[in-house]
Amino acid sequence: MKIFSPEKANALIPRLESVFEDLWVRRRELAITLLQNDPAVRGVQPAPHPRVVGVRAPFAPGPYSELKAEIVRLINRIEAHGCIVKDIDIGLIDFPSLREGVPVYLCWKVGERRVSYWHGADEGFKQRKPLDG
Repeated sequence: MKIFSPEKANALIPRLESVFEDLWVRRRELAITLLQNDPAVRGVQPAPHPRVVGVRAPFAPGPYSELKAEIVRLINRIEAHGCIVKDIDIGLIDFPSLREGVPVYLCWKVGERRVSYWHGADEGFKQRKPLDG
């Protein structure tokens, strides 16, 4: 596991912001595609499906699979740097770190200029504390 200093985490922010923008675009595309093809939204009654054995996806693979795969690739691209995607909606990232020899996470979300918070390994966003405090 990679250990980050605030400086190393801050150096990644421009790249992470760019990937998050792409991630949010793909996710919007997926949501729009799903809504456009949802029979309930279009007011169309779906034809009854013959009974089959096994698990089936509710949608044809086509564009859904590719968009979902692209979202997963973008998340993997972020995590390849050694950080952890905690929340896609707000762009929340944790960076493994040490504080006084104890494992913690540096905590950053898209829109913040730099990493300014941390929280314990067993805590989350609501328990984050200022780095300077």
